[in-house]
Amino acid sequence: MTSPVVTVERTIPADAAAIFDVLADPRQHPLIDGSGTIQKINTGPPRLSHGAEFGVAMKVGAPYKVTNTVVEYEEGRLIAWRHFAGHRWRYTLTPVAGGTHVREEWDPSRQPRVVQTFYKLVGFPARNRKGMEATLVRLEKHLAASPA
Repeated sequence: MTSPVVTVERTIPADAAAIFDVLADPRQHPLIDGSGTIQKINTGPPRLSHGAEFGVAMKVGAPYKVTNTVVEYEEGRLIAWRHFAGHRWRYTLTPVAGGTHVREEWDPSRQPRVVQTFYKLVGFPARNRKGMEATLVRLEKHLAASPA
């Protein structure tokens, strides 16, 4: 079976610290979300850290709420969170000439295979890939529009 992890990558002409600042501020997530599912951040700290929780109002067809927990964290380089379903959204930042290589992953690998199969059948991998690609474009535009 192939890996269930969906990965998109983009080199963004910005400093890794500036990118990480956006990712670690949950209030900015609705601004960069390319999927259109994040409606509002309801609760949580102004800056995420390992173990931090933040509540999100979402909409995929119908509105719902989730609480995410930061489960991977390395200042300036790596941040990942998960919610009750267990899959993770992960961002890895690597400085490169001209900016930062940003890798975003949707990782459902901790879920049972039957759940992974269900995700595939209902099109989550393809839909998530499209939203993730749009997120990285929006992240780049957001950083370009932000004062230095």
